[in-house]
Amino acid sequence: MTALDVVIMAAGKGTRMKSRLPKVLHRLAGRALVQHVIDTVTQLEARRVVVVTGHGAGDVEAALAEAGVESATFVRQEPQLGTGHAVQQAVPVLGDDGVVLVLNGDVPLIQAGTLQALIDRCGGKRLALLSVDMPDPTGYGRIVRSGDAVWSIIEHKDADERQREINEIYTGVMAVPAPMLKRWLAKLTNNNSQGEYYLTDIVRMAVKDGADVVSMKTLDGVQVDGVNSPLQLAELERAFQRRQAHTLMDQGVRISDPARFDMRGKLECGQDVEIDVNCIFEGKVVLGNGVRIGAHCIVANARIEDGARIMPFTHIDGERLGVTVGEDAVVGPFARLRPGASLGVDVHVGNFVEVKNATMARGSKANHLAYLGDTTVGERVNYGAGAITANYDGASKHRTVIGDDVHVGSNSVLVAPVNIGAGGTVGAGSVITKDTPAGARSVSRARQASIGNWERPKKGGQ
Repeated sequence: MTALDVVIMAAGKGTRMKSRLPKVLHRLAGRALVQHVIDTVTQLEARRVVVVTGHGAGDVEAALAEAGVESATFVRQEPQLGTGHAVQQAVPVLGDDGVVLVLNGDVPLIQAGTLQALIDRCGGKRLALLSVDMPDPTGYGRIVRSGDAVWSIIEHKDADERQREINEIYTGVMAVPAPMLKRWLAKLTNNNSQGEYYLTDIVRMAVKDGADVVSMKTLDGVQVDGVNSPLQLAELERAFQRRQAHTLMDQGVRISDPARFDMRGKLECGQDVEIDVNCIFEGKVVLGNGVRIGAHCIVANARIEDGARIMPFTHIDGERLGVTVGEDAVVGPFARLRPGASLGVDVHVGNFVEVKNATMARGSKANHLAYLGDTTVGERVNYGAGAITANYDGASKHRTVIGDDVHVGSNSVLVAPVNIGAGGTVGAGSVITKDTPAGARSVSRARQASIGNWERPKKGGQ
C-alpha cells in the first residue's frame, strides 16, 4: 500500500458568512465543518493528517482539540496568499514518498469511498483531480481538456468568455505523488489578477513535465459542495439530514417526514421505530423495538427501551450521565428528563414534570406539574401534581428516598435528605422535613380557618 498524507485547507476567513467565527467552525449536524472532513479522512487510514489554519487559527486548533482530534498536525498560513501558498506551508511535515490528498475544510459531505477511488486513480504516479459538472459554474476553476487529457485549470477570475462556458469544474480535491507535488509547489508564482499562489497552476507544470493528469468526475454534486454563505450551509444541512433519514428508513425506521428530521450524533434503532416530525437527536441515542417518538421532541444521550412512548414536545438530555427510559414507559407531553434520570418499566412521567438524577421503579407515576431531583422512587408510587423534592440547601445536594407504594399528595414539598417509608401517604400541601414510618399518613400544614362576613378591601378607599 502507498503511504497517504492528507492536507486539509482550513485557513479561510469566509467573508460571505458575515460572522466572527472562522468558516470551518460553522456547524453542520452539530459538528464543525472541518470536523466532518477529518472524520471522513480517518476512514482512509492516512499516515498523517495536516490541517492548514490561518484566520482564527487559535480558535480552530482549540476547537478541534476540544473535539478530541489528536492525530492532526497543525501548520499556519499567515498571511493567506492563496491555495498554493496554503499547501506550501504543509510541505515541511509531508513525507517524501507516497501520495498527498488535498481537501478543503469547508466541504463537509465528501465521502471516503469517493476519496479512495481518487487515490486509486492517482495510483502513486499521476495527478488525479476530482471534478463535477455544474449548471452554473460561476466562481469555480474550469477543467480545460482535450479528450481525456487535462491540460489546465483556469480560475474563474482569469478565464476568458469561451473558458467560462465550460461546465466541468475542479472541486478543490486532488491526489498527487508527494515528490511531484513538492517540486511543482516550489515553482509556483503569483502572476495573476489576484496576486495569489494558485494550487491549480501545478496542472500546467505537470503537463509541461510530461506527467499524466487525469480527472475523476463525480455525479453526486452534494459531496463536493462547499460552504460560502449561511444559505449554502442551510442547504447542505438539509441534504445531510435527508441522507441520514433515508439510511434509517432503508433499515425499516418510519420517519413521518424526512425533510423535518435532524440527527446530530449517532442514532441506533430497533425494529418498528416511529419518529414524528421535527424531532432532533443529539449525542448517542438508542431506540429499542417499537419505540414511538412524538412530534417536536429533542432527545440527546439517551437509551429508550422497547415499547416506550415519548409524547410530543418532550426534552430528554442525558449529557454525560445519560438518561434511560424503561420498557413500555410513557414520557410527556411537555416533560423534561435531565442527566441521570432513569425510568423503570411502565413508568409514567407526564406534562410539565422534570426528572433529574433520579430513578423511578416499575409502575411509578408522576403525571403532571412536578419535580423529582436527586431522588430514588420505589415501585408503584403515585407522585401528585405540584409536588417537589427540595434537594438543594444552597450549598449541597441531598437525596430523597420514596419507598414502594407511597402516595405523595398534590403540592407537597419533600425537604431532602428525607426518607418516605413504604406504603406511606403524604397529605396534600404538606412540607415533610423528617423521615416518615412505613404505612403512615403524614400531614404537615396549618389548620384551616374561615372568617365569616369577610369584605375585601375596595379600590379608592370605597
